[in-house]
Amino acid sequence: MYSFDPTEEQQMLMDAVKKYAENDLRPAAHEAEETTELPKKLIGKGWELGLLQASIPESYGGFGERSAVTGALAIEEMAFGDLAGTLAVMTPSLFATPILLAGSDEQKKEYLPRVVAGEWSPFTAALIEYAFDFDPNDLKTTATLQGENYVLDGEKAYVPFARGAESILVYAKLDGQSQAFIVGKEAEGLSVGEEREKLMSLNALPMYRVKLENVKVPVANRLGGAAGHDFDILLASMRIANAATAVGVANAAFEYSMNYAKEREAFGVKIAQKQAIAFMLAEMRTEIEAIRLLTWEAAWKLDTGREDAANEAYLASTGAADMAMMVTDRAVQILGGHGYIREHPVEMWMRNGRGVAMFTGLAIV
Repeated sequence: MYSFDPTEEQQMLMDAVKKYAENDLRPAAHEAEETTELPKKLIGKGWELGLLQASIPESYGGFGERSAVTGALAIEEMAFGDLAGTLAVMTPSLFATPILLAGSDEQKKEYLPRVVAGEWSPFTAALIEYAFDFDPNDLKTTATLQGENYVLDGEKAYVPFARGAESILVYAKLDGQSQAFIVGKEAEGLSVGEEREKLMSLNALPMYRVKLENVKVPVANRLGGAAGHDFDILLASMRIANAATAVGVANAAFEYSMNYAKEREAFGVKIAQKQAIAFMLAEMRTEIEAIRLLTWEAAWKLDTGREDAANEAYLASTGAADMAMMVTDRAVQILGGHGYIREHPVEMWMRNGRGVAMFTGLAIV
């Protein structure tokens, strides 16, 4: 069984990420959401923590080995500060981590050093589709083999940093299975929407629609080469990351509302002493801990190659969606009228919590 105590290296990483989340991301989150702009220096500072670089072997330009557990621990701590900032910092992982997990040797040698070397650069991925019945295992975007190329057709939604991206990892259906393809920014038939997506939350994170019309991709650009790859592992990694970010956001809302309840007085007593408030806080904490443990277990099973890792990741992600909505909504309730005021972060966290159910594909560990 996995340990509940982080290793010394994991603890050092968590401490560094937490410091960044509390001292840099949290203070900038409100203005970034209001102005729809994340400062480049803020993203760069998060990139310098080396979360992605630490998961890439030295032979490909990094300085460590990948661990889903370590990734989940780190991304939770960062999301505690701000979700949009976290997803921005980790966007290059959407491109690099699938190549690390499922790419051919040639793809790893060609692309991984380009991503991890130097400053943050907009490499990204496109999984989500604008459909009420979106299913990552039943994509509407298609890939068809024609001679020495695959031809991609479809439309993707919520692609972070698509405008200006060096390369995009596009997911499409091929012979009934979801597969990923490396598409360069100059590919003919690839177009990125002029306007950013307008969403309930994550307004600081630039996301765009991406259209693919007869986009030709060499066979060598299929993730894993001509033989393809196991999509379940990639999807499980995305779901674990999604659950970890949800835990981070929910924990932020819980701590903020708990501290508020300890300070706010009503009828001569702190509202934290009111039974209804105390019960809400207890249930919030219980649900956060339950999903955190489920997320850790899923990550551990993925790291150890357990057959049920994909199922555990699915349970963690779906449970996290409900948990995040419940916790963040109650945080707003505990603050009462103040919870509805934009100067308090709980209303933003509630909007973020509402989106957890559709955020799979915006982060990966």
